[in-house]
Amino acid sequence: MAPLRTEQQLQDLQRQGNLQVCSAAAFRQRVAELGLEQAFGQTHVVVASEATFTAQASLVLHLGPSDPPMRIERCRLGPVEASGGHGSTDVVLPIQRGGAQALERLLQGEQLPFSASGLPGLQQPRQELETRLGLEQIGAGRLLLHRGISENGVVAVSSREGLTATPWGPVLGPQASALFSCGGAGSIGLTMPGLALLGPGSPVLVAGGIGWVSGAGAGHNPQVRRQGSGHALNPGANCALEVDLHSLNPRWIRACDHQELGSALLVAVAAPVPLLNLLSAEQAAADHDQLEAPVLDYGIPRRVKPSLGRARYSELLSGTLRLGSQRLRCAPAHSPRLAAELAAELVEQLQSGRFPLRLPLQPLPQRPALLPLE
Repeated sequence: MAPLRTEQQLQDLQRQGNLQVCSAAAFRQRVAELGLEQAFGQTHVVVASEATFTAQASLVLHLGPSDPPMRIERCRLGPVEASGGHGSTDVVLPIQRGGAQALERLLQGEQLPFSASGLPGLQQPRQELETRLGLEQIGAGRLLLHRGISENGVVAVSSREGLTATPWGPVLGPQASALFSCGGAGSIGLTMPGLALLGPGSPVLVAGGIGWVSGAGAGHNPQVRRQGSGHALNPGANCALEVDLHSLNPRWIRACDHQELGSALLVAVAAPVPLLNLLSAEQAAADHDQLEAPVLDYGIPRRVKPSLGRARYSELLSGTLRLGSQRLRCAPAHSPRLAAELAAELVEQLQSGRFPLRLPLQPLPQRPALLPLE
């Protein structure tokens, strides 16, 4: 369907203070009350959001030179160790081995002990450095989310006795409890199928800071099975994000520990979904009963987890899941509250003109990044 609205028209409305924005939940309610065409006429942009767990992230710090200069080979910031080799004093900290806790403490205003070692050279003779670093001592930094937004999530269960660790927390088996990783209707990927309006350079709100899509993310797989509406039946397309360290708000980003899998982050992300035509409005209006997630058995340590069927998000949100003759207790492995809070923040920023509204210069690639290792 050809666009009825253009990027320029939406930007003009934003500059004039006439841009009509609402959350995805409010838009679904508007459609139920007024019908699709009238709701579309009253809404220019829908805001979708999510707050999910991820360990697929890195923290990049650009530190200033010491005196005498040194080239960092190894370093430790608070609880996390890292290697150098990214420039004289640039370091990349893994989120999964204590980096999440280091980031949280920095955002809370703490100064952390920092130790570094390097190989001596003519221009960089220093071999060791001991100091303390807080946000004020870090000139620049970026949080990289290698799998920042996914189209859909999964429901994790286990056929194994006892507790089984999953990327979202432990589940009890055999098939006694379940965790679902996506919020369903209102999440970014299920409001915007295919992440069609996101691409390199697209602005998104990441934990309160304006971040950017840097390209396809880890596990990007746009060629998944889809419903007739275009919504993915599996995680599908995803994109990587980056955001300035100093713009992050600790209200919307939390450190956590996962049994056996190390530390991770709970990060709230919100994105504008311009309603360019009735098709995009219809997709954004899909409710929990129309959307499904795959149920996967994490008790089997294989590359491809056995599928136990699909579950509607309306069922998952009820707190119980039926698998055959069994009823499982299920819980969200995400934060609906943080997602809703950040969505409200982005609605206000779009209406006030503080958040840039633009379509991608180019779409995400159709080539899948999820290629198996043999």
